[in-house]
Amino acid sequence: MPNRLAHETSPYLLQHADNPVDWWPWSEGAFEEARRRGVPVHLSVGYSSCHWCHVLAKESFQDEETAAVMNEHFVNIKVDREERPDVDAVYMEAVQAATGQGGWPMTVFLTPDAEPFYFGTYFPPAPRQGMPSFRQVLQGVHQAWDERRDEVTEVAGKIVRDLAGREISYGDARTPGEEELAQALLGLTREYDPQRGGFGGAPKFPPSMVLEFLLRHHARTGAQGALEMTRHTCERMARGGLYDQLGGGFARYSVDRDWVVPHFEKMLYDNALLCRVYAHLWRATGSELARRVALETADFMVRELRTSEGGFASALDADSDDGTGKHVEGAYYVWTPEQLREVLGEEDAALAAEHFGVTEEGTFEEGASVLQLPVREGVSDAEKIASISQRLLVKRAERPAPGRDDKVVAAWNGLAIAALAETGAYFDRPDLVEAAVAAADLLVRLHLDEQARLTRTSKDGQAGANAGVLEDYADVAEGFLALASVTGEGVWLEFAGFLLDHVLARFTDTESGSLYDTAADAERLIRRPQDPTDNAAPSGWTAAAGALLSYAAHTGSEPHRAAAHRALGVVKALGPRVPRFIGWGLAVAEAVLDGPREVAVVGPSLDDEGTRSLHRTALLGTAPGAVVAVGVPESEEFPLLSDRPLVGGEPAAYVCRNFTCDAPATEVERLRAVLSD
Repeated sequence: MPNRLAHETSPYLLQHADNPVDWWPWSEGAFEEARRRGVPVHLSVGYSSCHWCHVLAKESFQDEETAAVMNEHFVNIKVDREERPDVDAVYMEAVQAATGQGGWPMTVFLTPDAEPFYFGTYFPPAPRQGMPSFRQVLQGVHQAWDERRDEVTEVAGKIVRDLAGREISYGDARTPGEEELAQALLGLTREYDPQRGGFGGAPKFPPSMVLEFLLRHHARTGAQGALEMTRHTCERMARGGLYDQLGGGFARYSVDRDWVVPHFEKMLYDNALLCRVYAHLWRATGSELARRVALETADFMVRELRTSEGGFASALDADSDDGTGKHVEGAYYVWTPEQLREVLGEEDAALAAEHFGVTEEGTFEEGASVLQLPVREGVSDAEKIASISQRLLVKRAERPAPGRDDKVVAAWNGLAIAALAETGAYFDRPDLVEAAVAAADLLVRLHLDEQARLTRTSKDGQAGANAGVLEDYADVAEGFLALASVTGEGVWLEFAGFLLDHVLARFTDTESGSLYDTAADAERLIRRPQDPTDNAAPSGWTAAAGALLSYAAHTGSEPHRAAAHRALGVVKALGPRVPRFIGWGLAVAEAVLDGPREVAVVGPSLDDEGTRSLHRTALLGTAPGAVVAVGVPESEEFPLLSDRPLVGGEPAAYVCRNFTCDAPATEVERLRAVLSD
């Protein structure tokens, strides 16, 4: 009999709807039930494409005997971290503080007042490698609750008090200057892996936001080291198993230092961020590899993640059926030499094995290899390789596909809108811009209410019940601002303003200028989450700083500019110390040091050839954080177009920064020179 999750919209929660566990969604009713029964709460947090979440579910949550113990002694709550990042953040902070590490699945035991007292992640069905079994954990927590309840509640109260005391000290509320950004660059250089690209050791995550900082730093200062770290890292990631050599798109991370074996789940946010990075790398260098990867990643998102409503799904699973009914990680993507021969024949299989690094021993598990593009001497027959790739792709499509989490997350769709809009504009792909517009339309239609308050998620055209958090407001605003610059439609600037007004009113501490992840009127948790560090995606804090700065550049709004500058105080504090974890904040700081520049392109119409050339040149400028407005003179679409006449009846571009403007440029070369100065 289905449990209480059967009526939820989250694909992750629905995966557990038929468990014998009597799951509750996160709700006040669950805690009322715990108080009524006098039992603790077992909180389990994960997400749809999480491999070990599936393992834990299969081993324990689908086991009748384990479920009976859970149901007898606990109220069990299941949370999709992508739907409730606030709940996830609050308890993950407690897990990390108590154990020194964290991850998913996350297992936390709470008092009926939601105060945590015991923590963990994955627990096996039987004891192994020093880990207790999940059943032992359940019995131990139940025994402690029954026999030492006063002690347990005292510990829980102390944990909550300790968390409340972990308020962020973020420096002197001034933006970082040349010194801090130089220190950040030095720190990144020390952690850089010169042999393999990227930063640090295994596991290796794609450092999207750090790469954006490095590109902007190079554009502003000419520092070649920053550009080389970006170029080398992007090439190694794109040649490794992290990148899908047949279908495009990136996996979540590499389990090794060499980018060979990925954790195969594909996340929307990774692909949106990396698509934009490669597009920006092409813009800076003209790299053909960067162009190819940006377009293939954009096409992957549209082809495999786009929903029927026009939004973008959250993720593709790491696991899929290996053809025998068994779900195996990477089964959809890996190849053996024998499988190559079956599809291609002996001669082409040998060429494919050499080209893609498929070996008899295998680079993954059970003799299978992850496809790569090893750097080898000589040039392969490009036409032959294209034919081989197409035949392999067609054959792969016959395999059971990984599951897709169809949940549309507002923040991640905002990132995708920005990436697709810019990539479409750079490479003359209006279909990609149209896909960005369609996703933006969906967010306005389904995720925004009459007061421009955002809903976090939707699925199948139905809005979810959870309020948007700071990253939703910030990333959607970022996407709308990029769309405004590309399309010349001022309505997207207007919508961005509505969202950022909420950031100022509901997410910002008026005294310190610091930002909270949840709104002032959001559900009260044991602590109001607040994390400025960039991890897999920009933090809400740094994303908001960037969007506020761009909006201020577009409109001249001093409150938005001041809020952006105050928010960047945290980058001044953290940038020199932990640059890998504040990359987007450093990128925004680069924009502040450059102005950012405001570019207004005016012409007799948007279809005029001269106007389009100047507009494209403006979009291809590498000045950090530059904003672009395009339209006819005195158009009310954009404030930047006010008092910007044609020059001698011809299109013109006006470039300003720091309240000073250059003479209008009527020639593409002149505009290019002004933008690169």
